[in-house]
Amino acid sequence: MCGAQVLGRIEAAWQAIDPVPDPEIPVLTLRDLGIVREVRLDDEGALEVVLTPTYSGCPATEVISASVAEALEAAGLAPFAVTLRRAPAWTTDWISEQGRQRLREYGIAPPGPVAAGEGVPVRLHRRAAAPADPSCPRCDSPRTERLSAFGSTACKSLWRCLACREPFEHFKPI
Repeated sequence: MCGAQVLGRIEAAWQAIDPVPDPEIPVLTLRDLGIVREVRLDDEGALEVVLTPTYSGCPATEVISASVAEALEAAGLAPFAVTLRRAPAWTTDWISEQGRQRLREYGIAPPGPVAAGEGVPVRLHRRAAAPADPSCPRCDSPRTERLSAFGSTACKSLWRCLACREPFEHFKPI
């Protein structure tokens, strides 16, 4: 396969994957979330799409893999493989700016940036220095309170705005 064919096949795969929605937050695509890490060709010329789930135990991982495979199949891009890469671990820094805007418009406060080594590890005890409280995605007030450590999924928490009194979810920074 020549260089132009390789690039064309890889670009076609990116185009096929681009609109695939996240099954838990359908206003976001897998690319918005940064779950699709890489598209490449293996030694035999088959496509390989590398995914990094948001959590290693994410219940949507199988649905995500199947959705990517369906998109590639529909685009006529077989043979291909969808593989999971859990290291380096996914971070909310991988969410695109478009994804952050879509989260705000959907009513979920997007996470702020996570400095290297300062992410919130998944563990069962309180962290000494908690990240700043999120601003309300509806009125942008910084006066918010956490109602629950967990929202509709483990990667979100439930908050309320003290200014407009509206509840909202916050995508946890990790």
